[in-house]
Amino acid sequence: MSFSQTPANLDLASRTVAYFSMEIALSPSLPTYSGGLGMLAGDTLRSAADTAAPMLAVSLAHRRGYFRQHLDAVGQQTESDVPWSPETTLPSANEVVSVSMQGREVLLHAWRFDVIGVTGHIVPVFLLDSDVEGNDPWDRRLTDHLYGGDTYYRLCQETILGLGGIALLRSLNCKPQVYHMNEGHAALLTIGLLEAQLNGAPLRDATDADIEVVRRQCVFTTHTPVPAGHDQFGLDQMNQILGHDRATAIERTGCLHNGLMNMTYIALRFSRFVNGVAMQHGIVSQQMFPEYPVHAITNGVHAATWLSKPFQQLLDTQAPAWRTDNQYLRSAYGIAPATIAATHREGKLRLFAEVQTRTAQTFDPNVLTLGFARRVATYKRASLLFHDPARLVAIAEKIGGLQILFAGKAHPADVAGKGLIRDVFAEAATLNSSALKIVYLENYDWELGAMLTQGVDVWLNTPRRPYEASGTSGMKAALNGVPSLSILDGWWIEGCAENTTGWAIEDGDTEDAEAASLYQKLEHSVAPLYADFAAWAAMQRHCIAINGTFFNTHRMLAQYFTNSYELPSILPSSTARAASESYLHQPVLA
Repeated sequence: MSFSQTPANLDLASRTVAYFSMEIALSPSLPTYSGGLGMLAGDTLRSAADTAAPMLAVSLAHRRGYFRQHLDAVGQQTESDVPWSPETTLPSANEVVSVSMQGREVLLHAWRFDVIGVTGHIVPVFLLDSDVEGNDPWDRRLTDHLYGGDTYYRLCQETILGLGGIALLRSLNCKPQVYHMNEGHAALLTIGLLEAQLNGAPLRDATDADIEVVRRQCVFTTHTPVPAGHDQFGLDQMNQILGHDRATAIERTGCLHNGLMNMTYIALRFSRFVNGVAMQHGIVSQQMFPEYPVHAITNGVHAATWLSKPFQQLLDTQAPAWRTDNQYLRSAYGIAPATIAATHREGKLRLFAEVQTRTAQTFDPNVLTLGFARRVATYKRASLLFHDPARLVAIAEKIGGLQILFAGKAHPADVAGKGLIRDVFAEAATLNSSALKIVYLENYDWELGAMLTQGVDVWLNTPRRPYEASGTSGMKAALNGVPSLSILDGWWIEGCAENTTGWAIEDGDTEDAEAASLYQKLEHSVAPLYADFAAWAAMQRHCIAINGTFFNTHRMLAQYFTNSYELPSILPSSTARAASESYLHQPVLA
C-alpha cells in the first residue's frame, strides 16, 4: 500500500506538543512497531487527530521492520525481515538534518505520515531515516531494524531519535511547549534541548537554571517495571557515541545509575511530570524511583481502530457521536443484549474463518473460546493454563468443549520466550482432543490482534505480578464485548467488576494457587455463565458500556493534557475537556 502524496500544508509552529516514540503503529501495512508500546503510540495519535489536538510526533523509519515470525511444526521460532521502501510509500518532509555522533556528522532524512482524524484534523508523524547518500555505509543502516543489533547499535538509534528529532523540529521552525517521551528511548532529546538552550556554548557551562528550563518542557511516561525495558549503556559507549561534552553533562547531572548510562534516569532527571500507565503501575514505578514523584495515567485504546466493523456500524446507528466522544459508548445500554451478542458472533465467525485458512483447523462457534495473545516473555506465563493438564482436560469435557487460541512473538534474542512457544506447541500436541482444541497462530500482528480481540469469547491474561504495567489487548477485547479472565495486575485492577466485566484470578503465593484459581473460575464461573445466553449477552454489554467508556485513548489523552501537559488553553477540544473532567471524578470499578 502506498501513502505517498503531497503533505498538507500545516502551521507546525502552532503544534504545542511533540510526541517522541521509538515505535509507532501507523498502519497495518507499515512495520514501524513491535507490539504494545507502538500500538499505544499509534492509538494516542489517532485520538489526537480525532480530537483536534495540537500535536506532532517523531519516530524512526525502520526500513527492515521488526520481524516476521515463522513457526515450524514444534513451535521453533525463526525470523525474517519485513523490508519496505519509504521512497515509494511516504511523502518526503523535504528536510535533511545532521546529528553529531561517533565523532562524525550523520545525515538524517525525514519522511512524513499524516494521521487524519474523523473531522479531518491532521497529526503529522516524522520518521527519521539514516539511509542518506553521503553517510558512512554503516551509518546508513542505523535506522533499519527496530530493537535490532547490539547495545552500540541501540544507543546510536536512540541518539538519532532524541538528538536528531530535536534537530528536525528546529529545522521545521517548530518550537513545542511540551516534549513527551514515550518510554526512555527518546531521553536524549533532553540533551538536545539543553544544547539549544545554551545556544552553542559547551554543555559544561549549563547552570541549574538552564536545566530547569529544559525540565519545564519535558514529560515522561514509563511503561514497564521489567528491568530489561530500561535501556542502559556502558560509559565507554556513551563517550564514543555521544562525545566527551555530552557524556560529561550526563554524568554531571546525575543521570548515571549503578555506573551505567541509564535512559530512564535521564528522562526522570529532566522531566517535570512522570507517569506510569495504570494506577497500580504508578505505585510500582514510585517504589522503583522513590526520589522522583511518579503519577499514573491509565492507558486506553483507540476505539474506532479496534472495534469490529459490525460493532462500528451498530454504534453509528445507535450513538453516532461515539467516534469523537467515547463516553457515548455508554449508550450500549440502550442496545438489546441479544443484538450485542449477535454482533460479537460476526467477529467470532470471521476469526474462525481466518483460523481455518491459516491452519486448516475447524473451530466451533458454539464452543467457549479463550484467547491468549501478547509479546512472549516469561513473566507473562503463557503456559500457566497448562499447570495441571489433566484438570484442564476434565474441565473441557465437563463444560461441553473448550477452544484456545494462542499467538505472540518472542524477541529474536529471548531464548526463554522462544522456549515458551515450544511449550505451548508441545501441550497442544498432547492435549488436543474432541473436547479440547488448542492452536497457536503464527506472526501475531495488528490485523491478527484485531481479529482475536474481536472474536474470542474470553480474554485470558496470566502475568506474574507486578510486571504487567497495563495490558491494552484486554481493553481492545472489552470494546468488542469480550470479558477478561485475568490476574489482578495492570489495567485489570481498575477494569474488573467481578461477574460483570469478567473475573479475577485470585492472587496466590505460588503458581499452584494461581493456577487453581484460574481453573476454579473457568469451571464454576465462566463456563456456567457462557451456557446462559441471556446472562452472557448482558456481560458482553457491560464490557462495552463500562470498560469501553473508560479504557480508551480519547479519555487518556484528555488526562495527559490536563495533568501532564498542563496546558488548559490548548486542550484538544471541548469534548475532550468535558471527558477529562468527567473521568477525573468517576469512581474506579473494583
